[in-house]
Amino acid sequence: MPRNSHWILRRLRHVDGILLTLVVMLLGISLAVVASASGQSPGRISGHMINMGLALMVMVVVANIPPHLLSKFGPPLYVAGMVMLVGVALFGEIRNGSRRWLNLGVMAFQPSELLKLALPLLLAWYFQRNETVLRAKHYLFGGVLLLVPFLMILRQPDLGTAMMIGASGFYLLFFAGLPWKVILGGGVFGGASLPLVWGMMHDYQQRRVLTLLDPSADPLGAGYHIIQSTIAIGSGGLFGKGWMEGTQSQLDFIPERTTDFIFAVFGEEFGYLGTILLVAVYLAIVVRGLTIAAHAPTLFGRLMAATLSLNLFTYVFVNMGMVSGILPVVGVPLPLMSYGGTALITLLLGMGILMSVATHRQLNKS
Repeated sequence: MPRNSHWILRRLRHVDGILLTLVVMLLGISLAVVASASGQSPGRISGHMINMGLALMVMVVVANIPPHLLSKFGPPLYVAGMVMLVGVALFGEIRNGSRRWLNLGVMAFQPSELLKLALPLLLAWYFQRNETVLRAKHYLFGGVLLLVPFLMILRQPDLGTAMMIGASGFYLLFFAGLPWKVILGGGVFGGASLPLVWGMMHDYQQRRVLTLLDPSADPLGAGYHIIQSTIAIGSGGLFGKGWMEGTQSQLDFIPERTTDFIFAVFGEEFGYLGTILLVAVYLAIVVRGLTIAAHAPTLFGRLMAATLSLNLFTYVFVNMGMVSGILPVVGVPLPLMSYGGTALITLLLGMGILMSVATHRQLNKS
């Protein structure tokens, strides 16, 4: 066998077969739905295929890096992400009223995407380093590391990403052993502070919450997204209208139908049964990730695998919830389905970390 073939096989042995199969299934579905939602736009289809190819290569590369080496990326990535968030606050690009993007010359980059992985990597590295001496001060410091980027991203404003990063940090603190009395106390404090949070929200964010309660109050404005997406999902019925046969999507009634609202296109074309199968694939990835966490030999591996698995679940729940009208619209894409290069690469980078934890069994301390 040629030397190149041996090299490729060595790289592929660190790719978890179950995760790869499930991810490729979702990417295949995504390509079909993006093609339909974009009206078979050659630019969208080719761009999506390029994004998928790049993301899969990143996944394979990361899967071959042992967890004890991956943990060392946490501090520098976190620092880099925070520096870029400061850059966004000072001179970031404003799009649709939000300052979220940093122009790097050759491309515009959204630093909050980097924090989605940098934060859990840093916290997992930090708790493993202090595994034998964990005290209240360590959880307090971890909470500060979470709170700073959360507030900076919330200020952009980007409520959806801030919520996801907040959830990611909470999951990791929880799996690291955060006491229940602290969790319950935080829940009570959060509930009591809701009036204050409401007063701090931007007008458009308040309208999204009010629209959730009564979309018909502004059917051509704030309620338009929810009304059209729920019509699309409901009209799909049990079996759906068929691929590229959805009237709501093909007639341009569904807004942002290749990104945040791609689930509405899928529901209309593939119906209730298709939606059940899609959810089953997502749940299979989550279960596989939690299984990997349960068998991980180090605290870093357990924390990362469990957090990444619940992150995926949260993304899916929030996106499907907002598209079907049971949660406010917060601009969260559907993982591995929505069009978008940065988010897809970040997600598959996370899948690569899961595979690394699954296939590197040696007990390495950071």
